[in-house]
Amino acid sequence: MSDDPIETAVEQFLTEAGSALDDYEQGYADADATLSVIRSRMDELEHAVDEDSGGDSG
Repeated sequence: MSDDPIETAVEQFLTEAGSALDDYEQGYADADATLSVIRSRMDELEHAVDEDSGGDSG
């Protein structure tokens, strides 16, 4: 089921958020930059969920 857009979006979120956290832990990024990356990835994930549900939140 790797063709499922939600599954793909979740996998991408986990990979990129994990990478951002690793960069922070290694001292390559500060907390604000790390949170900015994670927020951006969360927005992308939310967009994928909205597209999959047809923008219907109820």
